Amino acid sequence: MLEKIQETAAWLQARTALRPEVAIILGSGLGNLAKEIDIIDAFDYKDIPHFPVSTVEGHHGRLLFGRLAGREVMAMEGRFHYYEGYSMKEVTFPERVMCLLGITTVIVSNAAGGMNPSFRVGDIMLIRDHINFFPENPLRGQNIPMGPRFLDMHEPYDHKLLGLAKDIAARQGTKVQEGVYLGTQGPTYETPAEYDAYRALGADAVGMSTVPEVIVARHCGMRCLGVSVITDMGGADFIVEVSHEDVQQAAQAVEAPLAELIKELVRVLD
Repeated sequence: MLEKIQETAAWLQARTALRPEVAIILGSGLGNLAKEIDIIDAFDYKDIPHFPVSTVEGHHGRLLFGRLAGREVMAMEGRFHYYEGYSMKEVTFPERVMCLLGITTVIVSNAAGGMNPSFRVGDIMLIRDHINFFPENPLRGQNIPMGPRFLDMHEPYDHKLLGLAKDIAARQGTKVQEGVYLGTQGPTYETPAEYDAYRALGADAVGMSTVPEVIVARHCGMRCLGVSVITDMGGADFIVEVSHEDVQQAAQAVEAPLAELIKELVRVLD
């Protein structure tokens, strides 16, 4: 695995002169941010050695290198999910490559179902912590020598980045929530009973991504900021039918303010 990671990183470094320290995973809610990036180099996932290919509608499948708010950045247009049939090592392969490319900060976004009764569809939730409900940990198996065998997770989401994002949102007049994200394998949306059970465990939102990516990013020593767009509400008090199209529409509705928040965050990063 390490040899493949090294080969992919070397392939990319030979094809772009940019050396960004910030990577952004453009999940649901941040697709609009790609339009704000001054793209210098773009690579289709299918052309990158050892890279998986996204199969989900709305995930374009490109790795972008460019400039955002005066800073060099790398951005993933589309991610890989466990429910697509990929192994955890494949799902988190990009984060390993990011590490070898010199990335120190990862910003990750997603669409999530809310179960906190104070949330509403269209809310932006800054992730304070997460609960891992995936059936497999991405660090399972032989330890890849990019981090410790036993990873400390007392601060999966960087407190300074979280505080900075809240300050920026306040200055911009953008309402944000803060909460705990629970990651499940999917691809089914949750039943009302599952929503209630996850809420009882302390989760505020639930989705099918992010957690494996953040675990591996932290294993590599990168700091993380996570953002969820609440695209539906679930639980005994919110029994409604949910479709992928509904999720996409709800995420698109807040793309502009979320993109401005992340753009300003990138600009002022130390």
